[in-house]
Amino acid sequence: MPRSRINGNFIDKTFSIVANILLQIIPTTSGEKEAFTYYRDGVMSAQSEGNYAEALQNYYEAMRLEIDPYDRSYILYNIGLIHTSNGEHTKALEYYFRALERNPFLPQAFNNMAVICHYRGEQAIRQGDSEIAEAWFDQAAEYWKQAIALTPGNYIEAHNWLKITRRFE
Repeated sequence: MPRSRINGNFIDKTFSIVANILLQIIPTTSGEKEAFTYYRDGVMSAQSEGNYAEALQNYYEAMRLEIDPYDRSYILYNIGLIHTSNGEHTKALEYYFRALERNPFLPQAFNNMAVICHYRGEQAIRQGDSEIAEAWFDQAAEYWKQAIALTPGNYIEAHNWLKITRRFE
């Protein structure tokens, strides 16, 4: 039974009902409908239940079926989120890059990449390597600038960090 039919959360049930109605009335191929079902189930199992292994399976299946680059970008982004949550930062960065190749207007991907780079900069400081730390912080600044350029007014903390560290131009 698809996950979307067994989820007990009210918001998830509402989302499933609306999504099913949209899938019936919007002219799409059966492959696109199936891809969306896997995407939806991936989102629900990852975000609602924390079942990352199942979510990844659903996302990989959605990637196999989905042909639209824009839709694929969100699947790749969500795979990146799972790897970030699991502390697999190198894999996460790879998936964020792949998402941005298909859709360069994903500020959340730039933000998450910046957060990972900033974290790595902090790790380098703790290890006593200020030169490596600065390189990571510079990279974080570049990603945050891109996120802010796409959505001015968002990422206030990142904006403030850029100003405080004199990396904002």
